[in-house]
Amino acid sequence: MAVDEPQIHNEDEAHLARLGYKQELSRTWSGFSNFAISFSIISILAGCFTTFGQAWNNGGPIAISWGWPIIAGFILIIGFTMSELVSAYPTSGGIYWWASKLGGPAAGFFTGWLNLIGLLAVTASVAYGCATFIDLTLDTLSSSWADGYSLTRVFVIFIVVLAAAAVLNIFSGHLMAVINNISVWWHVVGASIVVLVLVFVPKTHQGLSFVFTHKVNNSGYAEGALSGTHFWFLVLPLGFLLTQYTITGFDASAHLSEETNTASKAAAKGLWRSIFYSAIGGWILLLAFLFAVQDPDAVTAGGGGVDLIFGQALGQNWHVLVLAISATGQFYCTVACLTSASRMTFAFSRDGAIPGSSMLSRVTTARVPANAVIFVAVIGAIITLPALIKVDINGAPVPVAFYAVVSVAVIGLYLAFLIPIYLRWRLGDAFEPGSWTNGDKYKWMNLVAVAEIGIICIYFILPFTPAAIPGNEDFSWKFVNYAPILTIGSLVVLTIWWHASAKKWFTGPKHTIDQAVLDAFDD
Repeated sequence: MAVDEPQIHNEDEAHLARLGYKQELSRTWSGFSNFAISFSIISILAGCFTTFGQAWNNGGPIAISWGWPIIAGFILIIGFTMSELVSAYPTSGGIYWWASKLGGPAAGFFTGWLNLIGLLAVTASVAYGCATFIDLTLDTLSSSWADGYSLTRVFVIFIVVLAAAAVLNIFSGHLMAVINNISVWWHVVGASIVVLVLVFVPKTHQGLSFVFTHKVNNSGYAEGALSGTHFWFLVLPLGFLLTQYTITGFDASAHLSEETNTASKAAAKGLWRSIFYSAIGGWILLLAFLFAVQDPDAVTAGGGGVDLIFGQALGQNWHVLVLAISATGQFYCTVACLTSASRMTFAFSRDGAIPGSSMLSRVTTARVPANAVIFVAVIGAIITLPALIKVDINGAPVPVAFYAVVSVAVIGLYLAFLIPIYLRWRLGDAFEPGSWTNGDKYKWMNLVAVAEIGIICIYFILPFTPAAIPGNEDFSWKFVNYAPILTIGSLVVLTIWWHASAKKWFTGPKHTIDQAVLDAFDD
């Protein structure tokens, strides 16, 4: 064996070698750490707080109390199908690698770009939500912090949050594993504290009837009607963005599989378990929010934000505590999102699919893809610039740009999931599973997953309000959900690029290990 050829030291490295890669990243993550990063990215302390208003305005309590468990059930099915895939193919490329393996270079190319777009958007959206809650925490803590809400001030905090998360990611890959382990306990203990505060501190609570039957239509559609076709098939499904956005990013378990020990089992379990435990914890947390509502009409008039509930139900000290717990959890989530997105960027660049791949695929002496980390942070800041535009709907402030970035994240990620899930179903029994498998259940699970993803992607490119529809008398570009512009526009550009150039040189994942090394190991 030549001195510059990599040696294979264990079964994880051997499995990776069979997939065509040498061990470049540091494999120091435990199975718990792998679970922890997906759990941290899902972050019930992030999504349940930042997108609560989307569900309140589009359906109200029923969009939350009923919508959350129903949609979470479908997402768990998606998770099971992906766990089977990561067990068979535990690489940093994750979703993109699966699609390339099962469907060829074109499938891999489009899947990779959709996944990357989704990860860039989810990182930006979580960081912006974190900045918003840091601002709320400081404003509640001290009246001298600021004179009213400022989009510019929140955006500056957002940039600081992104920068801090980038510095932590660049420092050490092992540090990220430690931070995510801490994050799990912060989310478990923190969410428990929030629930207990909302159970024991408020003077009054809503009844079961309010929580499970009350409806709200603050969208502007159907003149606020609470029944009929528009409410049930347009307004209410838009409220499901809360669940679909919160429970996403669990593909991190796949992206970090090259850094995880016993990855074939640990990454598969980490993926579906992160969904399952987040679904349970998130529902309990959201029900606590709903029971704590003191004045529903005031929440609606204020735009449906969850902080309005805390302001009604809690004194200043308890209010600050709840906000601080959430803001910290959201920062942990931002750090984890940046880790996942940078690993996907590294893997996709390793195969030459991104302009500047030679730079983005480099790792530091600490075996961290630092250039990829910086790339994700900078792009995240750029695509969130529309958040500087103030938007009011029905007289209440609504972060349309934030919800648009959220929609881009959901659409990009879930469409990327859809492609390999469908390809695995099409392959049927010819698929070679890893140590974790769904058995014959894939025959219906994968089809259900594909159908759910297709439906939600259609809904989340729709206008959030009639004022976003061209031709409406109140139309303004500031109301527009730019998710379809970014996603469809990106797909058009990618299609042109593929046919004009990329198909001539992009052949899918490139091997980074000499076949002779693998042959020697197998012998």
